[in-house]
Amino acid sequence: MSTTAELRKPRQRVGDRVFAGATFTAGIIILLALAGVAVFLTLEGLPAIGAPADKLGGATSLLAYVAPLVFGTLLAAALALLIATPLSIGVALVISHYAPRRLAKPLGYLVDLLAAVPSVVYGLWGLAFLGVHLSPAYEWLDQHLGWIPFFAGPASTTGRTILTASIVLAIMVLPIITAITREIFVQTPTLNQEAALALGATRWEMIRLAVFPYARSGIVSAVMLGLGRALGETMAVAMVLSASGVVTFNLISNTNPSTIAANIALKFPDSTGLAVNALIASGLVLFVITFVVNFAARAIVARSQSEG
Repeated sequence: MSTTAELRKPRQRVGDRVFAGATFTAGIIILLALAGVAVFLTLEGLPAIGAPADKLGGATSLLAYVAPLVFGTLLAAALALLIATPLSIGVALVISHYAPRRLAKPLGYLVDLLAAVPSVVYGLWGLAFLGVHLSPAYEWLDQHLGWIPFFAGPASTTGRTILTASIVLAIMVLPIITAITREIFVQTPTLNQEAALALGATRWEMIRLAVFPYARSGIVSAVMLGLGRALGETMAVAMVLSASGVVTFNLISNTNPSTIAANIALKFPDSTGLAVNALIASGLVLFVITFVVNFAARAIVARSQSEG
């Protein structure tokens, strides 16, 4: 005879069991793939620790080789987010709350199409168009704001600077941040918005008091996803940036730091032996940075949701 506990236990359908098993298997595969990548990068990167200077681009140690690349990667990604985040939030608000429906839908489709453009196309555009047209602006910044370290110059005549690369990256991450924040804004409870308007709030006050608090964790997630794209972007940065492998905050000169991904893409075809191990070691550093960024993003989102 069945016990009371067995009678109360819900009966699972075959489809539910299959789906649960499939999702569990997919999660295990992803973890194994992630662990495999980490093990490969670690094993292949370890020999570079004692590599001679001629295999490290003249650097005295692996740390001295990787440090400028980490600096350039973080600088380019930070500048890209600084440009893209307010623009993305503004565009998302226009689509979700300000533009009429007949204009909002085509605008949303247009923004989504930006994510489908290959990175090499962005690189060509940044190299042949954007950089050339930004050169006069860089000269103006050098002449009038050269006392600021960011614009110390001498200004690049080709426009192949870290600032140009960051602008290209900002355009590339803009559709990612915009799409996610737009969906979060649309999901804001209508009653909360109508209550704010009924109490006499303007549309902007309603957005500030009802929409932004609800969408805070979603905005953080969108920005972190954009950061992940900016950190790992390769071809566009490699094509636009005239890299010298230095550490500098000068944004408009021909002397620019390189990024890890761009450095690997440019040097890997001609590298052999320990030089390849050094590039793989720099890839391991990028892997760790990306992992830390995503872990921090999940922690921030979880904290925001618990406080909400």
